[in-house]
Amino acid sequence: MNFETLVFYFLATILLFAGFRVVTARHPVHAALFLVLSFFTGAGLWMLLEAEFLAITLVLVYIGAVMVLFLFVVMMLNLNIEKMRAGFWSNLPLAAFVGLLMAIEMVLVLTVAGRTIGGAPVRHAAGYSNTKELGLLIYTDYVYPFEIAAVILLVAIIAAIAITLRRRVGTKHQDPSWQVSVKRKDRVRMVSMPAEVGPAGTGSLPPGAQKEGE
Repeated sequence: MNFETLVFYFLATILLFAGFRVVTARHPVHAALFLVLSFFTGAGLWMLLEAEFLAITLVLVYIGAVMVLFLFVVMMLNLNIEKMRAGFWSNLPLAAFVGLLMAIEMVLVLTVAGRTIGGAPVRHAAGYSNTKELGLLIYTDYVYPFEIAAVILLVAIIAAIAITLRRRVGTKHQDPSWQVSVKRKDRVRMVSMPAEVGPAGTGSLPPGAQKEGE
């Protein structure tokens, strides 16, 4: 067993533990942090497979953007954890069946792929670019699935924007056209205040004040 194999089993163990804790953690913030840990270890496994582009993308996109957004949403919302966990045991049989089915599918994929491909993965030369190869595969062999995925994401973005633009009673919203067309006189009002005079109208100053030039 060489050093790379030891690193693989070490990262794989951490990945399995982090994935298990994502599901079993009681607090949503802890679950999100364990998901970040699983992403890090997954990126390490991709680095071992010489897929540097995928590893960097996983760290920058999912950890640097998606998970930060998840953490902000989870911490800003006042989630009722006890209410969320109320139906845990009632949904456990279905969840266990789906998890077992996914595990069987993964084992079948690994075994069938191992028999079909056969042998250890081929090491490429130092100047090999997996980013270039990935781009060639996406835009040649898998161009139609890639375009279909892009259309689905576009529809999801439009649906999310449409949901936020719904007018609900009692909600506050901004009107950009009204904000842009506002004038100075609409926001600033000049008030003319007369100067103070003495009690008898003689122009005497209040006690303690001095006349100009004194």
